[in-house]
Amino acid sequence: MQIKFKCAVYTRVSTDNQAEKVFNSCEAQEEKIRAFIKSQENMEVYKVYSDAGYTGANTERPALQELLKDISMNKINLVISYKIDRLTRSPRDFYQLIEFLERHNVDFISVTERFDTSTPSGRLLRNIMLTFAQFERELISERTRDKMLQRAQKGMWNGGMVPLGYRRENKQLVIDKRCVEIVKNIFWRYIETGSLVKVYQELKSKKVKDDEGTSFSKSRIHYMLRNINYTGKMEYGKKIYQGLHEPIISEDMFNLAQKAHQQKGQIMRMYKQFPLGGLLKCAECGSYMTPHFANKRNGNGRKRYHYYRCTKTFKDSWNSCSTKQVSATRLEDYVFQNIERISLDRHYVDSSIFALKNGYPGDHSGLEPSEEWADLTPETFQDTLKTFIKGLAEKRGLEKNLWVKKFIKNIVYSKEQIELSLFYSTTFKARAFEVLLLFNYF
Repeated sequence: MQIKFKCAVYTRVSTDNQAEKVFNSCEAQEEKIRAFIKSQENMEVYKVYSDAGYTGANTERPALQELLKDISMNKINLVISYKIDRLTRSPRDFYQLIEFLERHNVDFISVTERFDTSTPSGRLLRNIMLTFAQFERELISERTRDKMLQRAQKGMWNGGMVPLGYRRENKQLVIDKRCVEIVKNIFWRYIETGSLVKVYQELKSKKVKDDEGTSFSKSRIHYMLRNINYTGKMEYGKKIYQGLHEPIISEDMFNLAQKAHQQKGQIMRMYKQFPLGGLLKCAECGSYMTPHFANKRNGNGRKRYHYYRCTKTFKDSWNSCSTKQVSATRLEDYVFQNIERISLDRHYVDSSIFALKNGYPGDHSGLEPSEEWADLTPETFQDTLKTFIKGLAEKRGLEKNLWVKKFIKNIVYSKEQIELSLFYSTTFKARAFEVLLLFNYF
């Protein structure tokens, strides 16, 4: 017994007016297709699918969608239409439909155009068409990549999942103030603890949720901690570009988070409270002065006091250096207040720069040059100091610590005098220069 192909008859006309014309109606198309099937010995009609009054410019047609569903369920062996343009008028859609039929081993026949994919010549034509379809897809893909690259180079958002702390507005990322502190706290706690699990457990215990009320997972926290978007930048094609959106996390903090697992949590917690940690040296013995605290009893119980202590008193004995230690709060306030004072005193800055450039090595008036100081101007230096003071007032915790280290290279402390080495940048050179401030400390 001969096995017959189950044929799907597909008909379509674009408008209701065309559907009423006898010579062009769906009924007329069906009649001619049935006549063709009847002339074949191995075909039978499975079902007629008719879209009367639907455009062929797209595939959003009820009968066509039903046909595709039946094909995916292996109910049909062959699709027949009166003409190719009855199936679709779009070359791209036709390529995709032919590929869909190919995946489900279904042939296609256009009865008036002798297009038959069940024959060798028809399959050859089909393969040629599919080759062109692949070529078109690759061109589209290349154009899309080029467009996305151009957007990335301009700092524009290329789409995808919007990072927590931002929202999408006019196809760009803008700060979502509701979640900024959550993001910062995740970075801070990870840097302090060096443990993704501890951050996750803290968020879970405090029942912290995102802007959509969803709890955090470890995988999401891991993704956030490595998302360069939080620094105001973006990644495309394994390259980093400066974005147009505002950063939530400083680049220094982001970099610190990338190596936080190598840091000791106790040290990070301590340095969070000490902006000058790692910068201070003892003028007397040349040792670094390390952050230290002591708990002392008072009338209200115990109180914690913070100090910068000469490391020689740890290694040798308490009396090995007369400097011993200095109150952290007092020293920090004194240093920052003096920097602010100088930033507001234009006459002081002008006279200091003049003395510097006219070679009065015996009277530095608060400034000593490094080897390359010619580019230093009063305006540049004063702007640098003001930028430092402004950021100092805005930042907290670890961000404040990192901000200080961007501007202060080192501090040499003695009971009589403080030597402060600062960085400043010129507008026409990317590298930083070093300036030395001297002020008395009693």
